[in-house]
Formats: sequence, C-alpha cells, structure tokens
Amino acid sequence: MRSIIISFVLLVLLNSNATAQKKHPAKKDEPKPFVLGTTEKLKSVVLNEQRELNVYLPPSYSKDTTRHYPVIYLLDGSADEDFIHIVGLVQFMTMIQVMPETIVIGICNVDRRRDFTHPTTVKEDMKLVPVSGGSAQFIEYLAQEVQPYVELKYRTNSVKTIIGQSLGGLLATEILLRKPELFNNYIIVSPSLWWDNESLLSRSWKLLNAHEYANMKVYLSIGTEGDRMEDDADKLLQQLRHVNDLKVIYAPLPEESHLTILHKSVYKAFEMLNKK
Repeated sequence: MRSIIISFVLLVLLNSNATAQKKHPAKKDEPKPFVLGTTEKLKSVVLNEQRELNVYLPPSYSKDTTRHYPVIYLLDGSADEDFIHIVGLVQFMTMIQVMPETIVIGICNVDRRRDFTHPTTVKEDMKLVPVSGGSAQFIEYLAQEVQPYVELKYRTNSVKTIIGQSLGGLLATEILLRKPELFNNYIIVSPSLWWDNESLLSRSWKLLNAHEYANMKVYLSIGTEGDRMEDDADKLLQQLRHVNDLKVIYAPLPEESHLTILHKSVYKAFEMLNKK
C-alpha cells in the first residue's frame, strides 16, 4: 500500500512540473547587436555636402582615459568597402602585439572618382569619369575638417597614417607630394598613377624637392596588374628612394591582383611599419 501511495505522489509531482514548464518555458537570451564602431555625420563646408565617418576605438579607450592613440585614416572607409576588414586587421595585429592599439577613421565615400582624382586633359579619362578633378577640395576636407574633428573629439597622439588603394592610392600619393605634413605614414597600394597620362608622376620629383620628409614612412605595394601600373609604381619608388630622410618600404606582391592585393598588403604594411 505504501509503495502505491509513493508512486501516486511522484506521478502527481511529475505532471505538475510538466504543466509548469508548459506555462513558463525557459527564457532564451535575447540576441544583441555586435558593435564594431560608430558612424558619425559631418557637415562639410569645404565640400558643401553631408559626409560620414566610420569610427573604431580600441578596447582600452574607455578604460584608460589618460591614454592617447595613433590614428589610421582609411580612404574607401564605408562599411561596404574596406572599413570592416581593415579594422579586423588592426584588432588582430593589436592582439598579437605587432602594432599599438589604434583608432581607425573610415572616410565614407559619396563619389570616390570625383574626390580622388585631380583634373585631367585626357579624353579617355573624362569619358571614364565624367565628374572628376575634385582631389584638391577633398584634401582640404581632410586637412581642415576631418583631422580637426577627430583630434578634438578623440584622444589622439601625433602618429597619423593614411591608407589608399587604386584611385585611393593616387590620392594618397598626391597628398604625399603636395601636403606630406598631413600624415606620418603612407600606405599606398596599387596607385592609379596612369590618371591624366601620368601627370602627377611627371611632376613628382619637383614636388618632392619642395618639402621636408623627416620622420615619415612610405609603404608602397603593387601586384601583377599590367605593365603600366607596375612601371608607374617602379618610377614612383625610384624617386621616393632619393628623398632625404624618407623611409621607403617596397613590398611587391606578384601573386596578387588589383582585386586581391589590399588585405594582404595592409597586413604586411602594419608588420613593416611597426618594426622596432
């Protein structure tokens, strides 16, 4: 009799637990966003348009309020361009202590062909890029608006790096030649120096001689990208190597194409620019 009563009590308890579980199912953790950075709007007076910056701050930024950080300014820095994977490289190479923790400013595009090119007299260029020739204004935007905004809002130190590939590499080269003081480090990948029949390249020696390049570094890289692109990169390299006090790092990647070179090249640039 006693065993029957015990069995009955257990059955009642099991049924009541099952009912309770049906009425009150276990709560699942709600998914939460994976946040990589922020997008900030900047009204540009120089360009007369609304612009955006993508901003990545290192993990320690909010923990150590006395620390100041180097800054990478990334051309083609929109979320659907190079911002995400370049930030990934920065995070990884910081983690393995190849480079210091660094702020990344992704400069989002509105019209990269307009902003990254200087005026051209070549009809084929005009046909390829009907609205072009805005590089001088864009450089002023970087100098007068983007850098002051970043330096006022964030704890930065004096180390500033620019990364540009293709037409972005053309613009980075133009800044190096015309306003080199804007950055300490230049990562120039596959620069489109063919623009305007190589006019920037033809003026490069005169422009280089007009500036001081002490404590500056240039990393230049080119893949297998056709004779003209490769020859132009070599011409630029030879001129840069004759500039006093400028440290030049050349890293050809013949196994890469114009489409595949950026990620691996920037990885090598971070390694080589941060060698003690």
